[in-house]
Amino acid sequence: METQRSNYHFFPVKVVAADIDDLNHVNNIVYLRYVQEAAGSHWHTAVPTELSSQIAWVVRRHEIDYLKPAFLSENLMVKTWVDNFTGVTSDRHCEILREDEVLARSRTLWVSLDAKTFRPKRISEEIANLFFSF
Repeated sequence: METQRSNYHFFPVKVVAADIDDLNHVNNIVYLRYVQEAAGSHWHTAVPTELSSQIAWVVRRHEIDYLKPAFLSENLMVKTWVDNFTGVTSDRHCEILREDEVLARSRTLWVSLDAKTFRPKRISEEIANLFFSF
């Protein structure tokens, strides 16, 4: 179920005081929270509840490149997309943006689990098709 064309999802973020670290910018771990929140938003927006409730996602790997800092009260946007679904895994990308400026890039390898048994579960073509335009 691999393809090269995907749909983008945009998740807005307002930087709040709790996001700021001792260096007076958004803490690195907060960027990771933004990535996870954007992934969840995309999943729940794209997949009907009757299908999404059957799957739980866990992270196998995160890779993040921190390029520029973000600061208190800034309005950011997380652009996210799924690169592919292969068996029980999904390769997702994110860019954290301040207007057109990329502040961070990430790649996350997610593993799908059956929501009842927590055993790995293959992604159906029906679900995969919800994330790609053809």
